[in-house]
Amino acid sequence: MEIEDIYGDLPTLETERLRLRKFYKDDAAAIYDYASNEQVTKYVLWETHQSIKDSEAFLAFALNKYDEKDVSPWAIELKRNERMIGTVDFVWWKPKDKTAELGYVLSEPYWGQGIMTEAVNALVEFGFNNMELERIQAKCFAENISSARVMEKAGLIYEGTHRRAIYVKGAHRDFKVYAIIREDYEQKHQPLVRTRS
Repeated sequence: MEIEDIYGDLPTLETERLRLRKFYKDDAAAIYDYASNEQVTKYVLWETHQSIKDSEAFLAFALNKYDEKDVSPWAIELKRNERMIGTVDFVWWKPKDKTAELGYVLSEPYWGQGIMTEAVNALVEFGFNNMELERIQAKCFAENISSARVMEKAGLIYEGTHRRAIYVKGAHRDFKVYAIIREDYEQKHQPLVRTRS
């Protein structure tokens, strides 16, 4: 399988409450709404957006990735009001190794409602069923308890801590690593996603 087999035309994924879709050209304001919140960006690798121009730059990056048929993010949209509230993606994908890494971010008003777990579950299911993955991993800063909880609820298993693995935002940080392999997934699988082209 090649990257463009999936990302040549990124599919829309639907769960009970969510629509995971491509970004639209008018999503910059919704991106800025969460990306400018320091509570949201506290545990991510990128800097807090200081102006709408930062969000427009990220949006341009995402749209360009679609054009390049390269690994690119899904926007998380609430189906009930069609509001875009975050992103979920495979940060990288190695088709030869059949491995990928998840990343995600969610607008603060929607924390604690199981929304991110629902989105991560959708990508885990898509990864194993449509991308031929054998392993999906995710990482979070050691102090990011909420993100670790999302991974655990999505069936990822804690594998260890990479100590002082990265220098970001003025400090060396520890990363906790979680992963789920195909055997884990097949033992617990219950269909969640409906895919639309």
